[in-house]
Amino acid sequence: MIVYGIPNCNTVKKALDWLKLHNIEFEFHDFKKKGITAEKLTEWCNTFGWEAVLNRKGLTWKKLTKDEQIAIDNQDKAISYMINNTSAIKRPIIEKNNKAVLISFQEDSYAETLG
Repeated sequence: MIVYGIPNCNTVKKALDWLKLHNIEFEFHDFKKKGITAEKLTEWCNTFGWEAVLNRKGLTWKKLTKDEQIAIDNQDKAISYMINNTSAIKRPIIEKNNKAVLISFQEDSYAETLG
């Protein structure tokens, strides 16, 4: 299992704490340091929808002008933006058996999916 995120994100910290508490082994992929590929972002967008993968609540998004935000209006533009601004990726994203299964952190969803 791979957990994708950035270590200083509170949501990622909650997810990692939950995984450790439940003795679930995982590898952590820090996409600030290791980056992320367009192929991986495409997989996630195809699984969750690009609008779910793009983090519109964070500072990275809020620093954009209204016109810049409006211009990111499809999956290709969102992926291009997220590759260059990894903080704009919703996190964490968890892959199990090479398939994205969870995005963000909700304890109920984690218990149900990773139980």
